[in-house]
Amino acid sequence: MLYTNSKKGISILFAILILSVVLSIGLGISYISIQQIKTTREIGYSTVAFFAADTGIENVLYEDKLCRPPSCSTSTPLSFCNPDCTGLKNGYSTSSFLENNASYFATFSSDTVSTIRSIGSYKTTKRAIEVSR
Repeated sequence: MLYTNSKKGISILFAILILSVVLSIGLGISYISIQQIKTTREIGYSTVAFFAADTGIENVLYEDKLCRPPSCSTSTPLSFCNPDCTGLKNGYSTSSFLENNASYFATFSSDTVSTIRSIGSYKTTKRAIEVSR
């Protein structure tokens, strides 16, 4: 008979089936773990980018303060300031690279409300802040 020894291969087939299920579960768990590690890293990048944007806001506020000295008659305004010492000109922008390789680009506009916009960048992440006064 042709089918008398057919039970000998069933244990190998069963072992391959179990190994493939275990391998699939292992690969699925490792994929999820790698995605979680990437997400955790991106959260750290996001924090650095946010603080870079905050640095841009602070820089524009500082430049605006420099442009508004207590006595305009005794100090000369900086070149980007209005001659009558009223503050930064509309459209003023500044950018810088920070020591931790983050950067920011900040702009000041004073159409109806004075607004400062700053975009912070770190590696692949960008975060933005807008402040109005």
